[in-house]
Amino acid sequence: MENEMTPLPRELTGYLAPDGFLPELTREVGDGVLRLGRLVLCPGPAVDAAWAQNVWHSPRVIAFESIAQAANALKGLGRRWALYDEHLRNRGRAKLIQERLSGPSPKSFRFGTTTPNSPLGSWTLLDDRTLLASARCSSPFAHGDIQFLEDKTGPPSRAYLKLWEVFTLLGQSPKPGQLCLDLGSSPGGWTWVLQKLGARVISVDKAPLAPGLANLEGVDFRVESAFAQRPEKIGPVDWLFSDVICYPHRLLSLVTQWLEAGAAKNYVCTIKFQGETDFETIDRFRAIPNSRLLHLAHNKHELTWVWGKG
Repeated sequence: MENEMTPLPRELTGYLAPDGFLPELTREVGDGVLRLGRLVLCPGPAVDAAWAQNVWHSPRVIAFESIAQAANALKGLGRRWALYDEHLRNRGRAKLIQERLSGPSPKSFRFGTTTPNSPLGSWTLLDDRTLLASARCSSPFAHGDIQFLEDKTGPPSRAYLKLWEVFTLLGQSPKPGQLCLDLGSSPGGWTWVLQKLGARVISVDKAPLAPGLANLEGVDFRVESAFAQRPEKIGPVDWLFSDVICYPHRLLSLVTQWLEAGAAKNYVCTIKFQGETDFETIDRFRAIPNSRLLHLAHNKHELTWVWGKG
């Protein structure tokens, strides 16, 4: 374990960083009072943290004498539990406790089905006689990591998983007949998802779509620059999507233009970082009313910005 045990505040929140992005998370929430691998424990209630893949609300410190006692204590707090153990040098004791608990489903999640409605708690060991447990976490998936049952033949790239994930988390997606603008669409993973949902898609990129996608019903593919698209030229759309590879400040300028025109009802845009993480632009996106910033399990060095009229 990386830290000596110290007295913990009564009110705590745990923030689990995506693998490789602990510095980004601590930039948002601070160093905390204790760090267990990627899990940062901070005093006080939860704050908005884009780089937290899962949030442990009000975790409790529980002393125990036996494996059975530890498992019973967890069962008294909740029905389903996911063990977080990657920071533990010896995981055998924790695994013996987890074996006595109902855990997350081992099956891959099928996109479009209802998300698990039974709460999934998270727990870990502080030492051989003390556990830390949160019965209420922000994600119904273990450690915020959605493992989809993937489509190995339809989409031209794995980028489609980001849209599947954001629609799953939002609990909404484009409806049949709605108009979507997909900027920077090549090779077409997002266009593929939107067309499968029955939406009409204006798909824009200088590079071609994968063979067959441009000819799908409801897809209007335009060989143009994403940044050349103007609200007054396109007209109102129900959804604006962007997975364009560009500097964050350039994406912000594009988004601002469309927001000021009131030309889109919903936005899903990937903020891709070229080199260092651009915290200044992240804060400017965060300041837009009705915004959400997410680090999806299928994001890399990027965030997903979501906006809706609410």
